[in-house]
Amino acid sequence: MATKNSFKSISWNLLLITAGATLFAFGAKAVLVHHNFIIGGLYGTGLLITYKLDVLSPGILYLIANVPLLGIAYFQFSRRFFLYSLWGVFVLTLASELISYNLMIEDQLYAAVAGGVICGVGSGMILRSLGSGGGLDIIALILNRKYNFGVGKFFILYNFVLFSSALVLYEIDLVIASIILTAISSGALEYVLALFNNRKVVYILSESNKKIAEAIMTELKQGATIISARGAYSGRDKEMLMTITNNLQLKRLEEKVFNIDTNALFIVENSFSVIGSSFGKRKLY
Repeated sequence: MATKNSFKSISWNLLLITAGATLFAFGAKAVLVHHNFIIGGLYGTGLLITYKLDVLSPGILYLIANVPLLGIAYFQFSRRFFLYSLWGVFVLTLASELISYNLMIEDQLYAAVAGGVICGVGSGMILRSLGSGGGLDIIALILNRKYNFGVGKFFILYNFVLFSSALVLYEIDLVIASIILTAISSGALEYVLALFNNRKVVYILSESNKKIAEAIMTELKQGATIISARGAYSGRDKEMLMTITNNLQLKRLEEKVFNIDTNALFIVENSFSVIGSSFGKRKLY
């Protein structure tokens, strides 16, 4: 029986995929096509074919290319991943067909930056969900599962072939601008993923760890773990407190710790992958 939390999770994932796919399509139709840019991946391949052959729109080409891939994904991956990815492909195709707008960016470099940011943020939102937007994501995961071929290596290899082909067909300035666009898109994608996943791992050494742990759990409503440690110089057994928080709570945590023990040692590390418990679900393929 479906629970309230499961409906909330489904709604959140559908929202991420819908918004991300729409934003990516907007970047492609409002910026990329007006400068004949291509972008890495399967959608970029569709753009290249559309520019040169003018047979079908990039959205329709993307849909056609994804039909066999989604068929394979149905048997290779989880039902949840397949359904979310199917929705992602559908929304991206529909948005790509319906959106007809021009941001009117004249300068080629400015257009590459703007298009890269918009498409990258859209891609990042999709990948933050429990699905995908189809395309290279599915191919890369299949190759990784079957032949242990690295996902990142596959993307680099595919885009190398794509832009090498473009170099034969286009002026070098346009190809370089497209490479810049793709690099910015990748950076924006990583930033969005980090923005969603950014956590702070805090280690606290204090003679009042139990009191601090109680304050963390009762006042900040966070979990904490006490880890056995030993001083390297003194050889004395100690207890180290570990907790995971975010940027908003970090200052409050710092104040709680030093209000209890002004001599405490407070160590903060960035972490961009905290899954399990209440922090987030592991993405199953």
